[in-house]
Amino acid sequence: MQQLKDFPFDIRISFHKVIEEYEQELKEIKSGISKEYMEKMLEYISDFPELTEGFENPELLNKYEEPIKVLLDDLFPSILTNNEIKAAAVPFHNILFNSSKRLKQILNNAGDDFEVSFRNIDEELMYIFASIQILRQYYKYEVDISRPMYYDIPDKHGIKRHYRIAMNADFVEIFKKDNAPEVTQEDVDILLQNVEDIELWKEKIPPNSYIFKGFTIVNLTDVTIDDAISELKTTLLFEEVNEEEELKKLQEIFRSIYKIPDLRVGFTVFNRREMVFERMESEKAKSFILDKKLVNDCDTGICERGFEKLIENNSYFTISNVDNYVEKNDNLLAKNLVKNNVKSCLLAPIAKNGKLLGVLELVSERKNELNSINAIKLDDILPYIVTTVERNRNDFENRVKAVIQSECTSIHPSVLWVFEEEAKKFIRDLDKDGLASFKDISFKDVFPLYGQIDIVASSEARNNAIKEDLLDQLDIILNIIKKAYDIEELPIYDQVKYRISDFKDEIQDKLNASSEQKVFNLLKKEVNPLMSHLKKQSEEIKELVNEYSKMLNPETGLVYNHRKKYDDTVQQINRTMSRYIDKKQIQAQEIYPHYFERYKTDGVDHNMYIGASMANKRPFNKVYLFNLRLWQLSTMCEMENRFYRLQENTPIQLEAASLILVYNSTMSIRYRMDEKKFDVDGTYNARYEIIKKRIDKAHVKGTEERVTQKGKMTIVYSQQSDEREYLQYIKYLQAKNYFGDKVELLDLEDVQGVVGLKAIRVNILYSPDSDHPEKTINYEDLMEELH
Repeated sequence: MQQLKDFPFDIRISFHKVIEEYEQELKEIKSGISKEYMEKMLEYISDFPELTEGFENPELLNKYEEPIKVLLDDLFPSILTNNEIKAAAVPFHNILFNSSKRLKQILNNAGDDFEVSFRNIDEELMYIFASIQILRQYYKYEVDISRPMYYDIPDKHGIKRHYRIAMNADFVEIFKKDNAPEVTQEDVDILLQNVEDIELWKEKIPPNSYIFKGFTIVNLTDVTIDDAISELKTTLLFEEVNEEEELKKLQEIFRSIYKIPDLRVGFTVFNRREMVFERMESEKAKSFILDKKLVNDCDTGICERGFEKLIENNSYFTISNVDNYVEKNDNLLAKNLVKNNVKSCLLAPIAKNGKLLGVLELVSERKNELNSINAIKLDDILPYIVTTVERNRNDFENRVKAVIQSECTSIHPSVLWVFEEEAKKFIRDLDKDGLASFKDISFKDVFPLYGQIDIVASSEARNNAIKEDLLDQLDIILNIIKKAYDIEELPIYDQVKYRISDFKDEIQDKLNASSEQKVFNLLKKEVNPLMSHLKKQSEEIKELVNEYSKMLNPETGLVYNHRKKYDDTVQQINRTMSRYIDKKQIQAQEIYPHYFERYKTDGVDHNMYIGASMANKRPFNKVYLFNLRLWQLSTMCEMENRFYRLQENTPIQLEAASLILVYNSTMSIRYRMDEKKFDVDGTYNARYEIIKKRIDKAHVKGTEERVTQKGKMTIVYSQQSDEREYLQYIKYLQAKNYFGDKVELLDLEDVQGVVGLKAIRVNILYSPDSDHPEKTINYEDLMEELH
């Protein structure tokens, strides 16, 4: 026998343990036929000492075939030889002997050139398996190696059958050679942590360091159907597989299950809405119901009995003799079965919750091969196919959603269902006429909610940052030119110094819209050319010019320091506020589905719309509106707290003012396809948009005081009922330490013709320590802590 290269032990085929068992049994038998038989058998075997001593050459198995058969007769009873799939085997080699008649027939059917081999076990893995046997049997370490092993053997038709191997190693004994190192528990611990490190295993258990003496017995069980179901499940659930390969693989699996070498597989989609059969999108997918047709009515596609079984009862429809079926039926299925030389077929319903999704088609070119009896083989398989078909349908629906969002920009999940309905109409029109248009979508009778957290005096803060950057840049340039003038008193240096000083005075006095452009022009025309010259004047000035260059924004050529701090602060605030309200929105959607959008400016604004037309068949009650208003009010207080907690880590400190606009009438909003956004619908509703855009600039009536103030929540409304409602919310939130006790009721100046606006202003309480939210302070105390 060719020993495996680099194997942990040498193998000696031996039957000594069987002989020892018989000798022990002989001592215990007192008399009778069994004793006489055993004595004669052992006497006969004693003439073949090699069977006890062992041998390495497997060719001797043929020489000793008869005594081995006699010796193993009790282990291989002849009465079971036509039923059992069984053989003796050389350990860790694909060498079988003393096989049962059934196994011999299986191997004969596989062909003369077929050699059995373990599935998916390479030499390295075999080495580790053998080493584990040493650990278990020789050292008695508890190591689990319960991995199933298989033989894949083709039948006479070339269809692979799968056999699980049950191995009996009772007649094997392991001996350690003198040069073999001892394997300790510590070694075992290391090996178990490094099961793939073959070099480590060879270090601890070197090649040829043990002797494996004996033989094994293998019992094979045909698990073709179980294995096919498992393989089918893997194929169906593996989404990355190529479609053509998947169809081919499915056909092979079904051929294996049904033992039909030329079995073919098809699939037809069922459209319940239209009550028609449709082909799959893939051109490679065969349909035996439709053949080349793309679509056909169900009532003319199959017979009444087939319709009842498949569509109404979701049960198998089998035609075991197509010729007989064709004589009695003149439908599309009958014609296409004849056209495709089908003599028997099985149509299986792919259904979910009683609703047919499609039909799996198995066909054979011989009558009776597919019938109502072997149809039940699909019982354990269909659930996986149903899952796959359903997944593919969901994938298609997701692609539809992706197209909608691509065409319509981002659509909020709460109203996505309306866009899906319109998309289905669009697809139907496109399939029918080749022409379709996505219509505007509107929602009637919805209540609007609007809120904003605005950075106070953001324009002033931005202008101050610009001013500081310009002054810093001019100071640096002025310093460089003064140094140059000290070295070389050129009139041009003096003239540029004067120009820079003049610009500084102008900017110090007042920064206007043209100031930045003026400085930019000065730099481009006068300063930058001069800097190139100054770099050559001295090493000191060259270093100053280089340092100056590093401070410039490469895109604008201007110092970008204070502005960067401002921009970074605003971005950090907007990002944090947006994330917070997005997270809170998950809870708000549980109150009642509603449309939500937020956008970032100098702060974060948000719009919400709620009403029955936005919720798919869900009843609406104003109590949901009241809940959402309370949610908005409390959430904006929490966002103010977040805003100021953030100031501890931002480059500069900014302040915020919050506002809520209450609108007590319903309105209509429309998604305009040309603008890809929602907008109020109708002239009257435009009044709401006017108020939204101007309200934060409104003044308290008879004063120059802005309605929004730092440290206060401003609630703008027009109806007395709104005032009562929000005062109740405020009272509740005062008890929750959201608001202080300073509540103001104000009348506002008219806003672009909108009269009668009022406002509630209430001071917000802040909890500087997030670990102790119950400890609150007012705005003034908060400012002292921050500064």
